[in-house]
Amino acid sequence: MTTTPELLNFASAIAFTQELLSNKEPSASEIAQLVQTEDGARGFFVTYLTSEIANFPSTEIVTGLRSHPEIVSELLVKNLAMSTAQQLFHRRREDEDMASASGRVQERTRQLIELVDLDLVYEKLQQMVASIDADGSYHAFLKRWSYDDEQKQAIKVAINNFLGR
Repeated sequence: MTTTPELLNFASAIAFTQELLSNKEPSASEIAQLVQTEDGARGFFVTYLTSEIANFPSTEIVTGLRSHPEIVSELLVKNLAMSTAQQLFHRRREDEDMASASGRVQERTRQLIELVDLDLVYEKLQQMVASIDADGSYHAFLKRWSYDDEQKQAIKVAINNFLGR
């Protein structure tokens, strides 16, 4: 087992995740250590969701992600929203390669959401949809990324489709 370095910042979490994924299948405890902080979790997700070497998530990865539901839920919801909005952004610019990459991130995020199966993720997905329609808990997030109405509607549709609505 690889020991997660103390005080991971975002950049070092990316590097550590790359090392974990390239050397072997990470253990649940390695993933749990990594996602116990927001920077560590952000580093894991940005690497895992965009990696060419990432395979279908193992039981170990899913178990590790479940160990910190608050951080993991928040980032899964934001990653689903961001990848959806970015896919539309890239299509507008006629950059199908980047749109495809955003679509891959979106699909991997959807898979992780299904596999970790945390009630908190589903609650936060509903809060994201509510924030698109009104001034909800994700209003600041949506505003910070300057998503336009079409992007927000695409996020809403993606989440509602995922939730089976």
